[in-house]
Amino acid sequence: MNTLKRLHEKYAICLNSIRHFDGLAPLLLRLYLAPIMIQAGWNKLANFESTVAWFANPDWGLGLPLPHLMAALAGGAEFFGGILLVIGLAVRWVSIPLMITMLVAAVTVHWDYGWLAISDASSWLANDRVLAATEQLQRGREILRTHGHYSWLTQHGNWVILNNGIEFAATYFVMLLTLFFTGGGRYVSADYWIRRKLTS
Repeated sequence: MNTLKRLHEKYAICLNSIRHFDGLAPLLLRLYLAPIMIQAGWNKLANFESTVAWFANPDWGLGLPLPHLMAALAGGAEFFGGILLVIGLAVRWVSIPLMITMLVAAVTVHWDYGWLAISDASSWLANDRVLAATEQLQRGREILRTHGHYSWLTQHGNWVILNNGIEFAATYFVMLLTLFFTGGGRYVSADYWIRRKLTS
């Protein structure tokens, strides 16, 4: 029992000695998410009428109510939320609308396509859509090898078929949920220094 207690004490001392670096994980999450959100928001806002049309149309779009408002909220949350993530300002607050945006995207855009973002027939998560896409991809590669400059077309990477499943939206949601609970991070966020100033 004493040995276990000593090990626990050493473990606690070790954790305490590295706690000053616990802001690195939230910082990396913020820096990973920020360009993704800024780019997504910019695309929506810069092409606002096209975004509204896509949000509104029930045949080839999402069929959402109040498409102008929804497009403005989604685009604004992503673009300005991404900027706030870079700064580390209001991280917990901005995580909320971004999580909502990811949930809406997962349910309205990606849900019907399963989990995988990229078609991969070798995955245990592959559905019928992914398996069918693999056959199409193989046929497309055969056509390109026969009639195209295949080595030139693939010199920067392999051809793939986008499955558009919920994988990315779900991953971003989990990362944002983590930031909601951790905040922007010790030493590396505006939130930390503002809180420190207010409580000193």
